[in-house]
Amino acid sequence: MKPLKNLLLPSLLLLMAFALAGCMQNAEAGSGYTDISNSELKDLLNKGVTLIDIRRPEEWKQTGVIKGSHKITLFNRSGRIQPDFQQKFEAVTDPEKPVILICRTGNRTAVASKLITEQLGYKKIYNVKRGITDWIRHNNPVVRN
Repeated sequence: MKPLKNLLLPSLLLLMAFALAGCMQNAEAGSGYTDISNSELKDLLNKGVTLIDIRRPEEWKQTGVIKGSHKITLFNRSGRIQPDFQQKFEAVTDPEKPVILICRTGNRTAVASKLITEQLGYKKIYNVKRGITDWIRHNNPVVRN
């Protein structure tokens, strides 16, 4: 597998721009991942699907995380990929099994979902389309570590 940090920077920046502008499409449009709602997230968690929270430590501290989440920061404050992300991600996931990604609002995970399916060969990635903020807004539980 190709190292995630060696991806072409222009491609990443272009993907980030589209995602942050709200222009990313979901799996039904051929992106290789599936956007999911809070109710779908609950169903997948009940089935034991791995959940990765890709936010930064200060964000986890601010809002808490969903119980059972693996906290693995993908993008640093300046939007660069954390050098150890791929290693940490692959240590807790399997390319043949489904994985759920969550961030604050779903924009970073839209980019991450696309990268992980296209560059790392994962078969089933779920993006929580409105992120942890929507999860909390609907009074779903979080834990603080």
